[in-house]
Amino acid sequence: MGTWRCLRGVFILGSLFVILLLVVYWDDIGGFNVYPVQDPKHQLHDSEPGPWVTSCPSHLPIFFTTATLMPTDIPEERGAAAENEKQSKTKFEIKNKEEEERPSDAASTREQEERKQRIMDVCSGKDVVEFPGRTRTFDQIPNKELDHLIVDDKHRIIYCYVPKVACTNWKRVMVVLSQSLISPSSGKPYTDPEAIPSDLVHNSSLHLTFAKFWRHYGSLSRHLMALKLQHYTKFLFVRDPFVRLISAFRNKLARPNKDFYQQFGSVMLHRYSNVSGNLPETAADAFAAGIKPTFQQFIAYLLDPETEKEAVFNEHWRQVYRLCHPCQVNYDFIGRLETLETDAEQLLRMLEVDQLLHFPSGARNRTAASWEKDWFTQIPLTMRRDLYKLYEPDFELFGYPIPGSVLHQ
Repeated sequence: MGTWRCLRGVFILGSLFVILLLVVYWDDIGGFNVYPVQDPKHQLHDSEPGPWVTSCPSHLPIFFTTATLMPTDIPEERGAAAENEKQSKTKFEIKNKEEEERPSDAASTREQEERKQRIMDVCSGKDVVEFPGRTRTFDQIPNKELDHLIVDDKHRIIYCYVPKVACTNWKRVMVVLSQSLISPSSGKPYTDPEAIPSDLVHNSSLHLTFAKFWRHYGSLSRHLMALKLQHYTKFLFVRDPFVRLISAFRNKLARPNKDFYQQFGSVMLHRYSNVSGNLPETAADAFAAGIKPTFQQFIAYLLDPETEKEAVFNEHWRQVYRLCHPCQVNYDFIGRLETLETDAEQLLRMLEVDQLLHFPSGARNRTAASWEKDWFTQIPLTMRRDLYKLYEPDFELFGYPIPGSVLHQ
């Protein structure tokens, strides 16, 4: 009986001793893993044995020390791990070499820095160009003026679209990234921007813009905007302001367009033409009768104080500084239509989506900068200069040269 009590006492003491060791060495061994799984984040180098090798006392029970061995402690596994590490290193070196072999990237980066610095200089008042809203804060911009800032939360991107600056194709890209439109042929979100019909991408319901935040988030909307502006990549594309005006006129007013004729063309004809009596009701009838706005009437409409009072500066000829607020939004990338292909390629790499899609090639815009002189030939010099003053902030902000051939002849 005494022997049994002695054995039981020794068993209890031994068990307590093992439990004590478990407690003491628990942090060192990382727990008790009967079926260990290698975590790459905690993989050790071959020359660094795990703590269970150096810290575990030799008197620990054999079941404990063997159960905590990780796969990298086995010679064969160590060799495989080393080989994987070598391959990863090789791939990394190849990628770095490929990046180093892109001499244009360094030049593009410098160009981007210069474009962003110019905006900062103009907005800070270093250049003597005053324009409405230059000094206001982002919170002072009304929600209705934030309708051109499209947000893609999945890829953390904000795009400010400018009509007549490849915005149809950039909207296609945003639709693919946000997966906001289902293809009727596949029943799945579009993956190819070029496959999306152009008329669909201008449907405002497809795009989440800052202007919609109040409806979605209420009083939190401005706080969320600030967070996204701080952490998301923001970009826009711009164009020579006068060439953009010519493009807008050719596309919306120089050809039959029902909506633009009724809202703008008929107003221009009533105010600045010699047409007497009632105008044709439809654009088709008006154009068939040879009644259509001229470019000079379009310029007169833009310069008319009544136009500004009516607040009907359509987005197709509204200044970029009023659409995208470059003095309040710190854009990470400023692209130009004149260098669209190279800028688009650089931007997609920057956004890390170049493996997901390509920028649509599309038809090249037919409005060339060399046409400026021809289009403005019939416009009085005083009107040209007044028009430049109206768009001077865009010329200065985005580094476009003063159109001397238009303003001095």
